Amino acid sequence: MDAEQVELARMIRDADRIVLFTGAGISTESGIPDFRSPGGVWTKQRPIDFSDFMRSDAARRESWRRRFEMEETWRMATPNRGHRAVAELIRSGKASCVITQNIDGLHQDSGIPDSKVIELHGNTTYAHCLDCGTRYEIEALRVDFEQDGIVPHCACGGWVKTATISFGQSMPVEAMRLAERETLMADLFISLGSSLVVYPAAGFPELAKRNGARLAIVNLQPTGLDEIADLVLNQPIGETMGAAVGVD
Repeated sequence: MDAEQVELARMIRDADRIVLFTGAGISTESGIPDFRSPGGVWTKQRPIDFSDFMRSDAARRESWRRRFEMEETWRMATPNRGHRAVAELIRSGKASCVITQNIDGLHQDSGIPDSKVIELHGNTTYAHCLDCGTRYEIEALRVDFEQDGIVPHCACGGWVKTATISFGQSMPVEAMRLAERETLMADLFISLGSSLVVYPAAGFPELAKRNGARLAIVNLQPTGLDEIADLVLNQPIGETMGAAVGVD
């Protein structure tokens, strides 16, 4: 381990209650494309606003076309060393939860219970009715869409959408409440792979620091909160967290 990784390991060892916060950078190491960064998906195609999804059949159809086009990417991605290190901190009781901006479900795939994963932007691995909440599996919807051109809708008459938070859609109230509660109880907050410029999500590490927690940031590029962090590591997440936690 280098000196920065040794210091991160020491901070982890000395902490009583860690909260982990993950962004796109942890999942790009599993082959998931970055959406927000320069050169990312949204620089090539404009994201579909939630209001457009609700009022336009063409927008709903395009939204689902894009989702099904990405299906193999989502399905083939597996947790990497960084995800395994996060899971080990949760399993051992060192960390209380992971707050994530990611929508890929890889934290759950790494063995973390749903109750320990707070998804700020939802989850793209399944869909639900926006009216009644009924859950739908992506593959079943894909068959109807590709064979018969049917835009997913529910028996209740509501529109079916991936369980993600789109631009223009309200942040999930319960997830935000839980994230704030966990943040305020942390004595160490570790941000992994987030640029920390997108609010309100970036407000959580800021809140942790103001509340007296130590703040460590692991990200390849500088972030919006580097100047207030106790430790900044511009290194790959899997390598860094794997070394600090002792996970291959």
